[in-house]
Amino acid sequence: MRYMIIGKILGLLLAVFSVIATAPAIVVALIYQENTLLNFAASFASLFLAGALLWSLCKGAKSDLRNRDGFLITVLFWTVLSLAGSLPLVLDSNLNLSMTDAIFESVSGLTTTGATVISGLDDLPKSLLFYRQLLQWMGGIGIIVLAMAVLPFLGVGGMQLYRAETPGPMKDTRLAPRIVTTAAVLFSIYSALTLACAVAYYAAGMNAFDAISHAFSTIAIGGFSTKDASIGYWDSAAIETVAMVFMVLAGINFALHFASFKTLKTGLAPGWGRARSLPSFTHYWRDSEARGYLIFLSMLTLVVVLVLITTGTYEPTEALRRGAFEAISVATTTGFATADYASWPTFLPFLLLMSAFAGACAGSTGGGIKQIRMMLLFKQGFREVRQLIHPNAVIPVKVGGKSVPESVVSSIWGFLAAYIFVFALLMLTMIALGTDPITAYSAVGACLNNLGPGLGEVALTYGSLEGAEKYVLCLAMLLGRLELFTLLVILTPEFWRT
Repeated sequence: MRYMIIGKILGLLLAVFSVIATAPAIVVALIYQENTLLNFAASFASLFLAGALLWSLCKGAKSDLRNRDGFLITVLFWTVLSLAGSLPLVLDSNLNLSMTDAIFESVSGLTTTGATVISGLDDLPKSLLFYRQLLQWMGGIGIIVLAMAVLPFLGVGGMQLYRAETPGPMKDTRLAPRIVTTAAVLFSIYSALTLACAVAYYAAGMNAFDAISHAFSTIAIGGFSTKDASIGYWDSAAIETVAMVFMVLAGINFALHFASFKTLKTGLAPGWGRARSLPSFTHYWRDSEARGYLIFLSMLTLVVVLVLITTGTYEPTEALRRGAFEAISVATTTGFATADYASWPTFLPFLLLMSAFAGACAGSTGGGIKQIRMMLLFKQGFREVRQLIHPNAVIPVKVGGKSVPESVVSSIWGFLAAYIFVFALLMLTMIALGTDPITAYSAVGACLNNLGPGLGEVALTYGSLEGAEKYVLCLAMLLGRLELFTLLVILTPEFWRT
């Protein structure tokens, strides 16, 4: 293990985080003349100096990273980042949070989970609210993916970090030949979607501060809000429509967004921007995962709306509005709310919570098992049934007309087995700590899938849970954000053998 180079990168990333996370909050505190300025300034100085010191102690290290180094850096940084992100929260007297609660809030933000222990958001300083939203935005793009752009200048490669950070079964798929270009492309698309979302929120009726803040958490599929009532605070169909559109977009593989951008760019002729051909967006529907994702959201919305109408919970128009929003919000693992879905009748609360297990697409900012895995698991199960009828037949699993390698199918079965085992273990641990079964089931499910709101005691906030329970859920959030194996691999004896 190359500990010196790991320390060098960790120090650099901590220093970068201190600037990106706290400097904007300082600016907001100055604009609104809030008493949080000194806390954010102290946090910035502490984190930057700690990162700079670690970097200076290890700056002489020069070597290439191996895969195992990339895994360790990823796990270490997300752990250290969660602790670092909690510093401004624990220092601020407006929140009066314990260290445990501050760490929980920080982990929830950076993993884009959206579970919160804070109430009374409407009365908090805007700089604190902006900081929470910014944590989710940074977590969405992945601070390590952002920092990969500077690693080549330090004499180390970045692909090892990219492999450890990127979600989904197709980890070696790159948007560009060079990893630095890939990071730049991801950042550009992510920023463009955020800007478009903020403008749309503003046009729909939010003020500039709330529009920017909610654009951060919408594109990150995080779910943090500046209001206790979340999106429901505005009671605006226009704002809810903007949220739904961008939640769906953020849940699609960013490689498909890149294809749209590339089509638009190449479709323009030189000089005056005359179009040689109109940009095509049909590749979204041609992509098997995106098509399955959109069908899944449509079917879920239809079921939820029909049940709300038939049970008399809402009038048809209101049922469509509330049902569609909650279905999309929960299924994409965002966690925004316009209604208390936990109090809806019959099986709807559990249906929505279980939909988060499927989650969004691979290569998106969403959580869950991912649509591509669910699709391949379904196809593999159907193949096993057909194999019983035709035992000698060779039946490949295909996606988009192409056969999927057996190694990929096997790895997905392994992922599902690990997912179920981890979920059961964490849920039983929560019950052993004194949590009631419904709360334990929903809290672990919501945190492991990076959803946020659950059922029972955690339908609104997680503040009523004990300290040990919150640390279990912090582990669940990290496991979900790093898709299990990145974190689990460092616990194996083979990982530490040279």
